Amino acid sequence: MPERSPQSRRRSLAYGRLGEVVAMVWLMGKGYRPVASRFTVRGGEVDLIMRRGKLVVFVEVKARAARDAATYAITPVKRRRFNAAVRVWLSRNPRETRECSVRADAVFIGRWKLPLHIPGAFDLEL
Repeated sequence: MPERSPQSRRRSLAYGRLGEVVAMVWLMGKGYRPVASRFTVRGGEVDLIMRRGKLVVFVEVKARAARDAATYAITPVKRRRFNAAVRVWLSRNPRETRECSVRADAVFIGRWKLPLHIPGAFDLEL
């Protein structure tokens, strides 16, 4: 794969962050409230952490030019890193999840398409 220019990387990062904002607003419209965003630890990241009632949802957001391409972007390596970050967040925030269920969702963003929210997109390995 050819090396990407710094400008290309900045554009991709900005598009990804815009995708996270779009996903958060989309989920808020569905009754979720934001708890945290871009939770990063060594070895992993969770894009959004949302809550609806007694459900805490860890969300992976993938934004691509074509929404269909975004659906293939959650690789096994990405899931392992995501799960590692979820475990750390849960250990640091026990009060936030007391008596709650947890779930891993995905939101796929593509240009000129509505976001696609997949509840329970993959299993959490706690």
